[in-house]
Amino acid sequence: MVGSFAALGAGAQAQMHSPMDDHASLAEIHHMNPAHMEVRMNHHLNELKRKLHISASQEPAWTAFTTAMKPPIAALPPFPDRAEMEKLSTPERIDKMKQIRTQHQDTMKPFMDQRDEAIKTFYNTLDAAQKKTLDAEHAHMLRRRSMAW
Repeated sequence: MVGSFAALGAGAQAQMHSPMDDHASLAEIHHMNPAHMEVRMNHHLNELKRKLHISASQEPAWTAFTTAMKPPIAALPPFPDRAEMEKLSTPERIDKMKQIRTQHQDTMKPFMDQRDEAIKTFYNTLDAAQKKTLDAEHAHMLRRRSMAW
C-alpha cells in the first residue's frame, strides 16, 4: 500500500513538471503547434469514423463534418515572442495576454458556431446506434476537457 502511494507521489511530481523548465516556446506550452494539432485531430477523426462505421451513403455528410471541424489556425493571432513578453512588467504582460485572449475568442467564435451546427447536421444523418456512439464519444471528450481545467 505504501508503495502505491509512493508511486502516486512520483506521478504527481512528474505531472507538476513544467514545460517552461525545458524552455519550450509559448506555442508548445499551449499545444498550439498547428502541425501537431492537425495530426491529433486527424487521428481522432479517423478513430471516430471507425467507431461510427460510416456507410458509403453517409460519406458526403462525413466529409462536410470533418471539413467544418478544422480550426482556422492561420487566422489565430500568433503567440507573442518570449523575449518580448519578458521585457514587459507583470501588469503589461497581463494586459497583453488579455488582448491576445480577446482576439482569439473573437476569431474562434464564428468557427465554433459553424462547427456546432455542422455537428448537429452530421448527427441527424446517423442511425440510432451511431448516435449512441457519437453521444458517448462527445461525453468522453467533455470529461477529458473538464479534467484539464
